[in-house]
Amino acid sequence: MKKILLLSDTHSHIDDTILKYVKQADEVWHAGDIGDLSVTDAIKALKPLRAVYGNIDDAKARVEFPEHNRFMCEDVDVWITHIGGYPSRYNPRVKPEIYNNPPKLFICGHSHILKVMPDKKLNILHMNPGAVGKHGFHKVRTMLRFTIDGKKIDNLEVIELKR
Repeated sequence: MKKILLLSDTHSHIDDTILKYVKQADEVWHAGDIGDLSVTDAIKALKPLRAVYGNIDDAKARVEFPEHNRFMCEDVDVWITHIGGYPSRYNPRVKPEIYNNPPKLFICGHSHILKVMPDKKLNILHMNPGAVGKHGFHKVRTMLRFTIDGKKIDNLEVIELKR
C-alpha cells in the first residue's frame, strides 16, 4: 500500500504546512505549475516525487520533468499531465490517447478547481487537486491525499489550507 499526496499549482510556494503533509506520504505527485524548482527540491529532499511541468514552468522545469507522466503505482495505471480536462471535456491533446488506452487514474491541474469524478464510460477516476500555491483566483488552497493498495484507490481526503 502507498500513501500518496497529490498537489498542483504551487506557483513557487512551499511552506512548513505543505511539508508536514509531504512527510506523512510515501510518495508525492505534482500535477504542474511548479514555479521555482526549490519547491520540488524541498519535496524530493523528503520523499520520492513524480511530477510534470505546467504552462507557467520555465525551461529548467521542462528539462527536469515531462509534460506527461504515465506509470504504474501498485496495480493502478496512472497518467499525470497539467492540462488534461475532465470526463466529457478532455483536452484535445490527450483525448485520443485516453479513448484508445485509458488509464485507471487520470490526474491534472491547471484549473485551480478541486475536482474528483469518475468517467463511467471509460472506467477512469479523474482527480484535480486544485491549487496549493498562493497565486491565483482560488479562495482555499487544496491538496488530495489517498492510498493505492493493489488495484484499489481508497481513503481519499481533501486537505484545505488557509490562503
